[in-house]
Amino acid sequence: MNKQLRAAVLITTFIGYFSSANAQQDSVVIRVGKESKVIFSIKDKKDLETLKHYNFQALMDDMVQKLEKGDSTKLTKSSVEYLKDTIPTTTVSNSNSEWIRDQDNDEDNYNFSRNHRRERKNRKTYGSFNIDVGMNNYLQDGKFPDASNQLYSVKPWGSWYVGLNSIWRTRMAKKLFLEWGGGVSWYNFKFNNTKTVISKDDNGVIFSEDQRDVDFQKSKLTAAYVNISAVPMLDFGDNSKKSTFFDGNNHFNSFRIGVGPYAGYLIDSYTKQMYYDNGDKRREHHHDNLYLNNIRYGLRLQIGFRDTDIFFNYDMNELFTENKGPKLQAFSFGITL
Repeated sequence: MNKQLRAAVLITTFIGYFSSANAQQDSVVIRVGKESKVIFSIKDKKDLETLKHYNFQALMDDMVQKLEKGDSTKLTKSSVEYLKDTIPTTTVSNSNSEWIRDQDNDEDNYNFSRNHRRERKNRKTYGSFNIDVGMNNYLQDGKFPDASNQLYSVKPWGSWYVGLNSIWRTRMAKKLFLEWGGGVSWYNFKFNNTKTVISKDDNGVIFSEDQRDVDFQKSKLTAAYVNISAVPMLDFGDNSKKSTFFDGNNHFNSFRIGVGPYAGYLIDSYTKQMYYDNGDKRREHHHDNLYLNNIRYGLRLQIGFRDTDIFFNYDMNELFTENKGPKLQAFSFGITL
């Protein structure tokens, strides 16, 4: 600590003295004790800036060491060796091992870590895997079909909607983000009437009651789609990375909301019946497109806080091909995990 203080005083005294000197003066003499002196010869004042980068303490240590050994030869080390950015090492010894800490490398590692964090913070796009879990239903002329006791009316509980999505979150402005991506989803319409069976002819899809003498337990229609979506999100917390249920980033104390379009393409559809026949449990699956529209499109609403998001999807086109089935518009809602 005393050595560092002496060096600091020496440099400060020198710079202060020279700065106040006459413009024509080209040397500075610093007297040390009664008989000794240190002389700096300066030809260009711009060299003062260079002197700030030298480790005078190291220079003085080498000079003192030579004098203590009685060595009167000239000190011939390169001036580069006394630059402050040369690599100093600190050695700490104990009975088992010797540890050497490279201070300059520590600083490099710190700068790398800091720059890496800054780069991550400034990244414009982050990806995540999301799972939509909820329920689905449909409307007919703005009403639920069960209001008129239709055979295709569904049970809300048990009519599950599931979506698996790969979503990317891109910053558009300070608090505005675009969540875009794709995935697959499944509509599961579980009918209120367990005897409901679906068939079709050239005129369209037909809903009727199964007349077999068995104990019906369940009847449903499933439709699977591959989808794309793009939802602009206003995130009041300005969080580049979306918080999800599984990563536990609930420190994002922010409210977010957004509405955007989606579109899907039908990849599979089938009906399923489950019943007991003489005590034996049986299941029947029939894969058919049943005049379902190959394309679905609509709007998606997302509202979130911390690591919880809720969604609402509304299909703007009809579930079945025009004039081939009832005019039903499907919707789904739930949470995003």
